[in-house]
Amino acid sequence: MSNTTKNTGLEPTHVCDLADLVVNNNDSIVSRTLMKSPSGSLTLFAFDAGQHLSEHTCPFDATAHVIDGAAEIVIDGSPHEVFAGQIVLMPANVPHAVNARQAFKMLLTMFKAER
Repeated sequence: MSNTTKNTGLEPTHVCDLADLVVNNNDSIVSRTLMKSPSGSLTLFAFDAGQHLSEHTCPFDATAHVIDGAAEIVIDGSPHEVFAGQIVLMPANVPHAVNARQAFKMLLTMFKAER
């Protein structure tokens, strides 16, 4: 592993269950950064039902991989229902938002866009 990668949640060669690395909390959004480098990051989120991230943009391409539960992810004004086991790409610099219709967990992978 290079010096520029910060590992804050995963141990090399250690196998773990993603859903167990973050816990849902009442009326909250909980996040845990698993890895971070100048080229991107890997962050695990747990949303309680009714929580949301308002519309925003990011200079990175990002994938939202739902680990548990379901959510609505709005990308450029279009809502997408995503369920456990599904993944969606949110392109860099395109507005997006996340709405937790029920408690859910997702793995957010961000990586530098090459456009």
